[in-house]
Amino acid sequence: MKRAQLFQLAQQLQPKLTNWRRDFHRNPEIGYEEVRTSGIVAEHLESLGLEVIRNVGKTGVVGLLRGETDGPTIALRADMDALPIQDQKSAEYSSQVEGKAHLCGHDAHTTILMGAAELLTGLGRPKSGNIKFVFQPAEEGLAGARAMIQDGVLENPKVEAIAGLHMTPGQDTGTVGVSKGVAFASADRLVIRVFGKGGHAARPHEGIDAIAVSAQVITALQNIASRLVDPLEPVVVTIGKITGGYMGTAIAPEVEMIGTVRTLSPALRERMPALIEQVVSGVCASFGAGHEVIYGDGYPVVVNDLGMVDLLTETVDGLDWAKGWSSISPSTGGEDFAFYCEQIPGVFFRLGSGNEEERTRYPLHHPMFDLDETAMPYGVGILSSVALEFLARNTTSEGERTK
Repeated sequence: MKRAQLFQLAQQLQPKLTNWRRDFHRNPEIGYEEVRTSGIVAEHLESLGLEVIRNVGKTGVVGLLRGETDGPTIALRADMDALPIQDQKSAEYSSQVEGKAHLCGHDAHTTILMGAAELLTGLGRPKSGNIKFVFQPAEEGLAGARAMIQDGVLENPKVEAIAGLHMTPGQDTGTVGVSKGVAFASADRLVIRVFGKGGHAARPHEGIDAIAVSAQVITALQNIASRLVDPLEPVVVTIGKITGGYMGTAIAPEVEMIGTVRTLSPALRERMPALIEQVVSGVCASFGAGHEVIYGDGYPVVVNDLGMVDLLTETVDGLDWAKGWSSISPSTGGEDFAFYCEQIPGVFFRLGSGNEEERTRYPLHHPMFDLDETAMPYGVGILSSVALEFLARNTTSEGERTK
């Protein structure tokens, strides 16, 4: 089949894609709660005649399109979870669940992979090799990828490569952006507690003001990037939540700060706990305050395999209907696709989902986030083309495979 026909088939799926995506958008489920979503996915894959396994990594689903003969296996991955943020859109498909919404495009990711499964299954079994459809839970901070790997998603049959995408409102609809090498930052959790001494607000010299100390800590943390790290090495330290004190007329005896640390270098990531401890301990000691730093390893750096990047870009170049690709800078956002890339060659790319309408240009995680749904057939066509191209390039005769 000509690659042009793939997009025609993908466009024919537009009504289904729109209905699926809007249904998921109305009924969001956050990490490890994707029971309804995974049920719909599993039923769809089963209706296509695929081999289906449910409850992988708790609420994940895996479908397998097995080839006529043994060969390499490529996985295509989509995440299914929503965010614990209130949807503020007024669209007819806005979230119907209080405090939860698909504001990162995962509803579209799930929909696109469902469409790719239908398209590829409709073409018949591959002559050689397999395509595994990985519907993953809990990407948003709960490491669903790691849970699926622990449950064997990369085995039986063994997966040799993986591809995934993310909707991107900052790119025009259908365009592809990909980073060569490092693509997304590590994302680690940071908790800092400052222990002072309570007292009356009118006599601050008798206490140790944990809030005042914390303010100095927050400021000093920014000097890690500007003075303690090579300026050519990106690093972000953000405190997103601070809690402390009881009332306006009392010195706060304790403050807790919660934040995140992002780096694009695995080596710098290893250094960050010591650098943060150095800064926090120094500031607290100067005021006579105590402290505690809790540094939790989160998501590793996403490193795109250069061979898989070439596969993606050469595939897109060969598609007359594609809108082209561009090489883009790494993102300081985190992505648990990193866990797959630690195990096998992978490529994670960004698919443009923004048009001239303002509603499609709100950033990820914004309460007004929405997307241009005509981007979804491009996702279906590109993922399907990448899978077919991978099998075509890596399939050899049985004799050659056993040499």
